[in-house]
Amino acid sequence: MSTGRQGPLAGLRVVEMAGIGPGPFCGMLLADLGADVVVIDRLQAGADGIDLGRHAISRRGKRSVAVDLKTDEGVATVLDLVQHAAALIEGMRPGVMERLGLGPDQCLARNPRLVYGRMTGWGQHGPLSRAAGHDLNYIALSGALWYAGQPGEAPLAPPSLVGDIGGGAMYLAVGLLAAVMHARSSGQGQVVDAAIVDGSAHMTSLLLGLQAAGQMQPARGRSLLDGPHWYNTYRCADGRFLSVGALEPKFYRELRDKLGLAGDPAYDKQYDQAAWPGLRERLAALFATRERDAWCRLLEGSDACFAPVLTPDEAAEHPHMQARGVYFRADGALQASPAPRFSGTPAGTPGAIPARGQHNAAVFAEWQQRP
Repeated sequence: MSTGRQGPLAGLRVVEMAGIGPGPFCGMLLADLGADVVVIDRLQAGADGIDLGRHAISRRGKRSVAVDLKTDEGVATVLDLVQHAAALIEGMRPGVMERLGLGPDQCLARNPRLVYGRMTGWGQHGPLSRAAGHDLNYIALSGALWYAGQPGEAPLAPPSLVGDIGGGAMYLAVGLLAAVMHARSSGQGQVVDAAIVDGSAHMTSLLLGLQAAGQMQPARGRSLLDGPHWYNTYRCADGRFLSVGALEPKFYRELRDKLGLAGDPAYDKQYDQAAWPGLRERLAALFATRERDAWCRLLEGSDACFAPVLTPDEAAEHPHMQARGVYFRADGALQASPAPRFSGTPAGTPGAIPARGQHNAAVFAEWQQRP
């Protein structure tokens, strides 16, 4: 390709309607893996709700075409690009794309093989489908937020990761690629309704299995993955944090050995729920006696199932992350490298963050040359 793209999705052409959150992240993921993703930008900066300029990492590796969607000419331009695309991504409220003249009916009439990806929080139908909301609201309603917190405290989840990215962008990406495979074999496109409430609920499947087996209780802090002293985070003497996750008995024994607790009978019954609160307090007091990095030196190389809780900048400097090249810096920002990794079709270094309308002429010329 003239764009020099590489990766397993090289040759896949995607139209992305500019927006914020999970839709652009999904487009970035596809672009990272080689897809030619063209963002349809509004003519004026900020018209899409937010404009991070050169810091908009979710725009990296994409190309930008700026049009006025309030004009017939602008709509016609998008439809011309849709005609040559395998997929489209949009994240507007239900009904907005239809009012613009760019809904599924119009786009699929122009390109019957098109996969039309719709990214929303509540979904395309249902009582809440047209209501406003954000990541936190979606995962609250889906049940995914429930276990994200300590007993007696309000649930708290990592911003955007569970809903927008995990339950939204990732499910949209899987849906798009699955539908593209179907379109290539059948010649038939379709609409992919990716709702964060759907995806984040689906993400609870492991917990639902544990619940069915009696291993997850409705009350926080009393279950296998959210209550034990051996599966928690602890504040160290320097105010930084350490995580331990010694779930299996052999790893629990290793943790006890390293912490000097092997001879303490209080820790013998690993799965005694009644003992967990008191043992959490004891471990908290123990970890508070040393700095985080001192604990890391003690536990390093063992199977105690631990890791320091790092900031992204700290993570970028960690030897393991550096060895794998997990982070890099470009466009004045710390960025994460493409994932996952492929042995035969490795992804290239992500491209630059495009300026608004930077690629109008190039995209029109290239896409119209190849049907």
